[in-house]
Amino acid sequence: MSRPHTPLRPLWLCRACAAPWPCPIARLTLLREYVDDRVALLVYLGGMLHDAAAELHLLHPQDGPTPGHLYARFLGWAVGSRRDPFPSSSS
Repeated sequence: MSRPHTPLRPLWLCRACAAPWPCPIARLTLLREYVDDRVALLVYLGGMLHDAAAELHLLHPQDGPTPGHLYARFLGWAVGSRRDPFPSSSS
């Protein structure tokens, strides 16, 4: 059985693949889960960003990720384009 691509806190790495969370598979999973409610996805990711910023700052007070990096990692990909994230192959 495969492991879910969820965050390993306070490191904020993916439990399944060890990439920075949300990893590409977690992003696809979240887009599918929230396909009909982008606002709810952004609220969820905003909360995760808030938690990650606090926890990562405690782990790395001098050289942690910048606010811009955290925004891109947690929210930027989800607000970037209004296009269908799963375009049909007939396009």
